[in-house]
Amino acid sequence: MPVFGLAALWNGSAPPERVAAWVEGIGEVLTSAQSLQLVVALRPEEAGIELKVEAPGYPRSAVERLAEDAKRSGGTFVELWRLPKAERDAFRAAAFEGGTTYRGDERSAAARVLQQHLATLPVSNARPAAPPVGGAAAAVPQASPKPVEAPAPSPSSQPHQVLVRPPDGPQRRGRRFAVKLEMEFRTELDFVREHALNISNGGLFVRTAHRPLPDSVVTVDVKLPNGERLQGDAVVVHVVDDPYTGGVGLAFLNDDATFSQTLDDYLASLAGGVG
Repeated sequence: MPVFGLAALWNGSAPPERVAAWVEGIGEVLTSAQSLQLVVALRPEEAGIELKVEAPGYPRSAVERLAEDAKRSGGTFVELWRLPKAERDAFRAAAFEGGTTYRGDERSAAARVLQQHLATLPVSNARPAAPPVGGAAAAVPQASPKPVEAPAPSPSSQPHQVLVRPPDGPQRRGRRFAVKLEMEFRTELDFVREHALNISNGGLFVRTAHRPLPDSVVTVDVKLPNGERLQGDAVVVHVVDDPYTGGVGLAFLNDDATFSQTLDDYLASLAGGVG
């Protein structure tokens, strides 16, 4: 079952009791989670919590509520799973390295630790800034073909905006290269062979007559020109319902280093005009 990484950061601008209430209420918001793990990290000027949420599909409405409540508590909310792996790893290393892990049923203990630490911090007039992330942006040379965008989804199907954005580098999430890659994707009901028409370090667009539900999770197997394969889970972030140009936009969920390196190498070859 896929795991969605989420995080929140607070500093002295946040009322400690509101932060504790936010943590205590996580279980009531993430009702579809099959399992939940929390990592709490305390820093000299801030504190943060990472949530590892195992769920059968992306719990969009619950995440949107968590994000809004985190903002009200004075925090900065991050959907870690949307960041490319190199940037996600850099974020985790800066914000959560050395943190304490709690089970989902230990939320009260995690809330107390955060509340006590935040109560000792000096008052700040600004929310905490996210740690700088780079990583994948340096992997592709500046000279690159013009990116090709997938058909634009309707506003109602746009994924929830992440408060911390990847850097504006050549491999920033959302930049796509035109391709025609053989691939397979599997849902609970279907096994489909199709072609991916564009790809980025965040995901791909698949031309298909099939319409898996938004926020559902599919298993993908993409065959690259060099014979390597990208295999893992992806979440359906938008569906284009058109008889001629329709298909699905998929965001990669895989947190595996081999998957990310294979993808980065392939994108580098595209940017260099090899793929």
